[in-house]
Amino acid sequence: MDEIKQHYLYPAALFADSEPHLVSTILGSCVAVCLFDPKRNIGGINHYMLPLWNGQGLASPKYGNIAIERLIERMIAMGSLKSNLQAKVFGGGEVIETTIANFQIGDRNIKIALEMLNEHKIPIVAKSVGGKLGRKIEFTTHTGEVRQKYIQKQGQPK
Repeated sequence: MDEIKQHYLYPAALFADSEPHLVSTILGSCVAVCLFDPKRNIGGINHYMLPLWNGQGLASPKYGNIAIERLIERMIAMGSLKSNLQAKVFGGGEVIETTIANFQIGDRNIKIALEMLNEHKIPIVAKSVGGKLGRKIEFTTHTGEVRQKYIQKQGQPK
């Protein structure tokens, strides 16, 4: 088998390609949505940091509502039908202890993913969200497979 292309996904970015890739990213309170089309065997992933774009500055994939819309658009542009898409959702951990009431960025990031996928009628076939640990995920775009490892907080015993 040919060596699969690797891609590291940085925060505030998304990736989708018709060629097979192994895409890896590290998530704390950020969320990644993986979309997969089992009919065409293609997939895409985003990595966003904040739930909602507030209309100020650039409407970038740093924001969940923008990142999810753009990823769906990219999958459709590659030939997918929205009705064939499946989603897997990861991240949104509360990795930074915060004393700010109602900050809960991870929870809000998870909520926007679940709401938007529901609105688009894209089924969530797997998810690993919330908790206190970060995650490293690896998404294989042509199979839809996602591998996840939990990441211990720095300075804590393993």
